[in-house]
Amino acid sequence: MTDSFGILQSLQKIGIKPENLGASTGINWLESAESLLSSHSPADGKLIAKVQLSDEETYEKIISQAQIAFEKWRLVPAPQRGEIVREIGNALREIKADLGKLVSYEMGKSYQEGLGEVQEMIDICDFAVGLSRQLYGLTMHSERPGHRMYEQWHPLGIVGIISAFNFPVAVWSWNAALAWVCGDVCLWKPSEKAPLSGVACQLIAGKVFAKHGMPEGISNLIIGDYKIGELMSHDPRVPLVSATGSTRMGKLVGQAVGARLGRSLLELGGNNAIIITENADLDIAIRGALFGAVGTAGQRCTTTRRLIIQENVYEEVKSRLASAYSKLVIGNPLDERNHVGPLIDQDAVNGYLTAIEKVKAEGGKAVVEGGVLEGEGFESGCYVKPAIYEAENHFEIVQHETFAPILYLIKFKTLPEAIALQNGVPQGLSSAIMTLNVREAEAFLSAAGSDCGIANVNIGTSGAEIGGAFGGEKETGGGRESGSDAWKAYMRRQTNTINYSTSLPLAQGIKFDI
Repeated sequence: MTDSFGILQSLQKIGIKPENLGASTGINWLESAESLLSSHSPADGKLIAKVQLSDEETYEKIISQAQIAFEKWRLVPAPQRGEIVREIGNALREIKADLGKLVSYEMGKSYQEGLGEVQEMIDICDFAVGLSRQLYGLTMHSERPGHRMYEQWHPLGIVGIISAFNFPVAVWSWNAALAWVCGDVCLWKPSEKAPLSGVACQLIAGKVFAKHGMPEGISNLIIGDYKIGELMSHDPRVPLVSATGSTRMGKLVGQAVGARLGRSLLELGGNNAIIITENADLDIAIRGALFGAVGTAGQRCTTTRRLIIQENVYEEVKSRLASAYSKLVIGNPLDERNHVGPLIDQDAVNGYLTAIEKVKAEGGKAVVEGGVLEGEGFESGCYVKPAIYEAENHFEIVQHETFAPILYLIKFKTLPEAIALQNGVPQGLSSAIMTLNVREAEAFLSAAGSDCGIANVNIGTSGAEIGGAFGGEKETGGGRESGSDAWKAYMRRQTNTINYSTSLPLAQGIKFDI
């Protein structure tokens, strides 16, 4: 392990030690692991630690244990399940600073964003506690005398969670907290690019479950490559697979789960746009676009990738953005004076460079030129310059999501044209309009407006709160996580009819007398 930036101390506070970095933390099955996975920080390129990868034998052991745990957990009253989730949220409060530091160092996002991600976990635990007393079903009037109809919701079983590197802990918690209060158990495959953050969460949750005498297997962690994801996707013992990542990955998961008629909850790519009209408050618009485009070094699924600007304010917005970009400070994400940290790895850097080459080849013009940073503080090779290019919406590279801080400026004349440009990509996650005109705002939010799962007015495309359902349409996958009634994805609906009369009438007035 490295001790850079005090990380070793934070790891020890969380409970991560060399002896518990196994394939399934808290379950001593290390003997079946075949290889090691190294976790390097993109902040400085240094090795943080090595964890053991799981194989199919380990997967089978974890699944068996999860099945046994589910049989007990589903019978615990939902409000009692909520109380345990409450304690997990409190445990996260106590370790917030250290877990936030680990997330920042392992993933590369700023320390403030790392803290924010842990706060999301705390918030979803709070939401889930209240939800544990609100898993409502409906009561319906029966057409048959002396009959009562109602519906209730039951847990599914094992919920498989496949998460991405950019939010290495929050997205897991969105799924796990809701699944737990619904009576499900969870099997989590974190990103291979941020495994230690997964180990930390497993340790924190596992201690709380153990404290309450709950069986091992309610919270399960399995560290592995795509093969583990394939096992999970094809396994009929996993009725729901919630997968976050690229559209390409999501299509493979969706096909595999669909082939066995299972359920999938897919949170995939985004190609998000902000429309800035002539009626916008440009101060707010610039701030929203700036964080949306460069926050997390452009590695959010809700990152602003396109800025669609009305022609008579286009030059002013372009000039002000360029000026704002010149003030960005890039560097070590644990230094709170810096605005932008590194990309996750060299593959991401290569993708960034390729996108710049492509937009130029298609006729794009640089407003703020990109490039890789070198020298002191940038030794990892993962630091890049946030870039801006004038482009056209139909450019091939603009139609695809590049997980990097590249912003495309696109000009429009009328609002219907702007909405068509906004919708004119395969993805449909997040969108926003900057305007003080209520007619423009309402048109954007109407059925003829944004086709995304998230549509905002006078805020950017990033920064969703857990109270609302999160997700998108088209190639974003259609899934919904977190707030509102997203809990229904983790349960099965059952309709019940009770006859308390002394006769047996049939529905629809059918007669069947003998």
